[in-house]
Amino acid sequence: MENQILVSVIMPAYNAEKYIAKAIESVLCQKVAWELFVIDDCSTDHTAEIAEKYTENGNVILLRNERNLGVAESRNVGIRRATGKYIAFLDADDWWEGQKLEEQCRRLAETGCVLCCTGRELMDVDGNSLNKVIGVSEEITYAMLLRTNSICCSSVVMETAAAREFYMCHDELHEDYILWLKVLHKYGNAYGINQPLLKSRMSKGGKSRNKLKSAKMQFGVYRYMGFGILRSSYYFLMYAWHGVLKYM
Repeated sequence: MENQILVSVIMPAYNAEKYIAKAIESVLCQKVAWELFVIDDCSTDHTAEIAEKYTENGNVILLRNERNLGVAESRNVGIRRATGKYIAFLDADDWWEGQKLEEQCRRLAETGCVLCCTGRELMDVDGNSLNKVIGVSEEITYAMLLRTNSICCSSVVMETAAAREFYMCHDELHEDYILWLKVLHKYGNAYGINQPLLKSRMSKGGKSRNKLKSAKMQFGVYRYMGFGILRSSYYFLMYAWHGVLKYM
């Protein structure tokens, strides 16, 4: 592995003792120069103790929040500490294929874009495939993103400078979606690798599993972005339609 860090991986974790080892080990398998920040958000189980075992590898750093900050600000803690050219996000209950970061770094270099995402395969809580793959377009415009959030957080690799320009905010909404919208609005299109390089665990407690709550959060994003009621309603209808198509 090269000495210079290319990708800083940001992994917020709260009560993830059942899953976090698999997530960390999927980072260990990556073929680019990386560092991993595990941000323990005041877990009450053994999440931090499990993560600490991996810190003997000098590239795994465990950070412990003094108080519960939520997922958005926990990711921001990692963003502030990152030393890599790129930042990658990985939730503690998801995991990656071994070539993921390498392929995304290559795509970022080839296209000159600031954000790259991948497709994902849906897994159940025990890590078994649900035989459902959600793909991504090779190019994602701001207009496309307004109609549906096709960018899964755990699939993203983006330029550190762009992440630091906006950071994540509004944990009560879709904090990652807000960041992608801001980045694409300023920097142009994102690029996707239409392969399920992310294994996305459908955890029971995830915000997106509660469809009514998720819908309210989606509408809240449009209002936060400064759209009026009519424009927000139009995009919300597009979001709802794409949501039906996504899980058919």
